[in-house]
Amino acid sequence: MIMENNNHNPAIRVQGLSKSFGKQRVLHQIDLEVARGETLTVLGRSGTGKSVMLKLLIGLQKPDSGEIEINGEKITTMQLDELNRVRKSVGFLFQSAALYDSLTVEENVAFPLRRHSEMNDGERRDRVSELLSRVAMEEAREKMPADLSGGMKKRVGLARALALDPTIMLLDEPTAGLDPITASEINELIRELQRERENSSIVVTHDMRSVERVADRVAMINEGNILIEGTLEDLKRSDDPIVSKFVQEAGR
Repeated sequence: MIMENNNHNPAIRVQGLSKSFGKQRVLHQIDLEVARGETLTVLGRSGTGKSVMLKLLIGLQKPDSGEIEINGEKITTMQLDELNRVRKSVGFLFQSAALYDSLTVEENVAFPLRRHSEMNDGERRDRVSELLSRVAMEEAREKMPADLSGGMKKRVGLARALALDPTIMLLDEPTAGLDPITASEINELIRELQRERENSSIVVTHDMRSVERVADRVAMINEGNILIEGTLEDLKRSDDPIVSKFVQEAGR
């Protein structure tokens, strides 16, 4: 995908971001930018802070130090009402999809529309139908999350993340736990949405096939630091033993 050079005004900018839990240092002085229309995939072993970084970016957790800018606005010092306004421009897909067990598929997707839009019932139904159709889940609208497979839950979670027409997408392990065929379908869906909407995205993943399919650029985190940042080919050519081993093991 060809993108304009918008790094002077990136969709996401992180500077000096650090986070610890007790004595465990999770992130240390992270600097990162995501251009408008770009998909950055973030790799790393379990426990390296990838998911924590996403939660910091959406304000679900607070950093110990550092700055986070979303569409040019610093969120680290925002009050909750300001933060909620910014969150409307960000779609978040949790690793588990995080659907509400007591709500139907339709009600799950409609939830952000009820809370953050002024749509009437008819407009919400139309919007939910549009979103579920986009992820090939319209026939499941009356089902409960307990009746869905893992891949179906991810599709519904993706539809919900898109409900407010966000300009930024944060996706936490979108293919984790899925069989290869379903994972491939999710990757293709992510890329299709990227092409159509030109969103800026961060995709946290262990899956090298996902990286190959969706990434414009890749960053690898190790022990709280960014070990390498560049294209997938840069990772594959790296002679760093940690990078080489990760790429080899993850590609199996």
